[in-house]
Amino acid sequence: MKTLSIVVFSLIAFNSFAQKGTAQEKQSFDAYKEVAKALQPYIESAKTGDGKLSRSAFYAHAHVVGSVDGEVYNVTADQFEGIVDEGGPSENVRHHIAWIDISGPAAAAKVEFYDWGGFRFTDFFVLYKENGKWKISGKVYDSHSRN
Repeated sequence: MKTLSIVVFSLIAFNSFAQKGTAQEKQSFDAYKEVAKALQPYIESAKTGDGKLSRSAFYAHAHVVGSVDGEVYNVTADQFEGIVDEGGPSENVRHHIAWIDISGPAAAAKVEFYDWGGFRFTDFFVLYKENGKWKISGKVYDSHSRN
């Protein structure tokens, strides 16, 4: 009887732990999808050349810092909107979300772009979730080469 009690207790404890793990995994997966969705306007703007679409993904205070052909850019999200507009569409651009890391309402993401305006870019984003919505707080990038 003692052995049976231990087995039953162990099964109940394991089941409780497994359910908790499953709930945490779902929450983590849902958060990943939310962050990826928050990046979509920016990603789509690479293809369309629509600066307003890109701008919609950023907080008002956001900055974008990086370099193209050795020239360093440190601009506001509003200024970056103009840069995206000037660059125009890149219909053949491809992207890959390399990773997303989330801790509570804070997240970081790395997105690789190939053939955005003839360049390959690596973008690092910092995002924050406020009032239930993820937005980009800042971006740092590097242009690797011309295609």
